[in-house]
Amino acid sequence: MNEESPPVVANGITDPALDGATPQEIPLSPDLAVAARIARDRTLPLEDRLESFEDIIDSEVGDTSLTRARHIEREFGIRQLYLKFEGGNPTGTQKDRIAFAQAMDALRRGYDAVTLATCGNYGASVALAASLAGLECFIYIPETYHTRRVKEMTDRGGKILRVPGDYEAAVFASRERADRDEIYDANPGGANTRLQLRSYGEIADEIYDELRDAPAILAAPVSNGTTLAGIYKGFFSLSRRGKTSRLPRLVAGSSFGKNPIVRAFTKNMPHCEDLIPQRVRETSINEPLVNWHSIDGDLALEAIRETGGWAANASDKSLLTYSKLIREREGLNTLPASTAGLVALLEQHKKEPLPNDRYVILLTGKR
Repeated sequence: MNEESPPVVANGITDPALDGATPQEIPLSPDLAVAARIARDRTLPLEDRLESFEDIIDSEVGDTSLTRARHIEREFGIRQLYLKFEGGNPTGTQKDRIAFAQAMDALRRGYDAVTLATCGNYGASVALAASLAGLECFIYIPETYHTRRVKEMTDRGGKILRVPGDYEAAVFASRERADRDEIYDANPGGANTRLQLRSYGEIADEIYDELRDAPAILAAPVSNGTTLAGIYKGFFSLSRRGKTSRLPRLVAGSSFGKNPIVRAFTKNMPHCEDLIPQRVRETSINEPLVNWHSIDGDLALEAIRETGGWAANASDKSLLTYSKLIREREGLNTLPASTAGLVALLEQHKKEPLPNDRYVILLTGKR
């Protein structure tokens, strides 16, 4: 196991060498720069640090854009199609939502460090959140993965540990470290699942704030299933409180034949079952989607079925085609893997036209 421990960089928000999502070039405003200095200063009272870190979250995380894709509507004969673009978050993905929420939770509970496993984007998110909260960050990455976001993680003070095996092996090693050294466990599927789901549920709140009701369908890419399960939790809460007239049908897209959630749905299986790891092949396009074990897969599968939605496969070719379509028609540079939900929606629309209504697609950003 190899550990790299570079010096902490105070406000390292930008990095041109990204193979995943694109971070915003914040840089922090003078007020927020002061807030960051307070949040990471362990000599100050905890209340002051928490208040300052919350100011950063309120200013920089979430409230991402929801834009109508009129050109794609015209091309495919669908109305109304909205793009919820999570590229506006600091590191370019919705993972910032749970990264910052967990850094806040770790700070509140008196932890000095966090740990997680990642193949790229999530590590960048937690490294940034931890650096702004004054927390050490131990990031476990499978030794065969070569994401360029490692530089971004280390620039923000993340300590990288390479482990043999796949992502699941990295999760196991990270959790073992958390138990042994009393470090905050920021991995999905653990004790902090409810916090993660609640954080992703804010996406539903933001969509409601814009549309004043739930859309007919929300389509998203799935890997572990946590994002989709959290969005379902958010819309369920809105519906239960009488805020919306309906629950949206949830649609999941993932890499062709490489995700337990899609497999369980398409084969009408009662639960997600692990795939054979040796048969799961990552590419530079599908890597954010593939998983032989979806940690929160059953939660996502239940959300799809409870809302009358569906799940579908997407090939690398279609992911590239649709990301190009979004760039050329709507001017958004999206991570190809994040278009899996759009692929699932529009391919079904080609077979059986969807009625005129409102549809929302979750996307993340790419340079």
